Amino acid sequence: MVKDADVRFTGTKDYVASDDLAMAVNAAITLERPLLVKGEPGTGKTELARQVAAALDMTIIEWNVKSTTRAQQGLYEYDAVSRLRDSQLGDNRVGDVAAYIRRGKLWEAFTAPERTVLLIDEIDKADIEFPNDLLQELDRMEFHVYETGETIRAVNRPVVIITSNNEKELPDAFLRRCFFHYIRFPEIDTLKAIVDVHYPGIKDRLLTTALTQFYEVRETPGLKKKPSTSEVLDWLKLLLAEDLDAEDLRRNGTAALPKLHGALLKNEQDVALFERLAFMARGRS
Repeated sequence: MVKDADVRFTGTKDYVASDDLAMAVNAAITLERPLLVKGEPGTGKTELARQVAAALDMTIIEWNVKSTTRAQQGLYEYDAVSRLRDSQLGDNRVGDVAAYIRRGKLWEAFTAPERTVLLIDEIDKADIEFPNDLLQELDRMEFHVYETGETIRAVNRPVVIITSNNEKELPDAFLRRCFFHYIRFPEIDTLKAIVDVHYPGIKDRLLTTALTQFYEVRETPGLKKKPSTSEVLDWLKLLLAEDLDAEDLRRNGTAALPKLHGALLKNEQDVALFERLAFMARGRS
């Protein structure tokens, strides 16, 4: 079993973690509290949990939250309908209540033979009561199964990482029990390091020109959705596939949109914004 003192996350060869992010992961592990990670969509929140698991040689258990997800599903679900049907059919299994219990992701993490990373992904998608309904279970690392009378306790306390896209506010009582970190959008040097992980050997002039243009797009006033890290990586992949160079990317003042802009701009309002800016630039020229 890995001791907390031996557990240190510094990033991986596939994931560039800032010093602040690595510190947040290690602090949450030391405090034995869930790490709540917020940030723009596409900044690597979900991937962080996977890379923490890889770096610490732990299995990852992923619970992907949806708008219809209930907290109880993370513990277990009792299939009373199937048991009733089986009783009507005379099935011998009906006397074994445990046969109708479906284990949830917390149950899996609590009873895993080795310590795991438990990812609760996009918790803000669920109902506002969802986080509060998990307070006691995440605090005590145990829960009661009423149908069988047993208590499920964590054999090895999992490393819990919770992500949020900030779609709704989370309850104060829940926030108090978490260590919080906001993943800020990376500066250009960090972004270059991230790109180098995915596309080693990319020509420096192409990368500099592309990232300069990318940040100009992100900083355009009135943009509805700023392109993210994952989107710039997609864009660079297309540029490389089309064998474009730095000169191909250069725009004059009247160019409407960046080349292959569909990888960066994801709604018609933002496309229209750049078209208006180009129209105004043509009017001034």
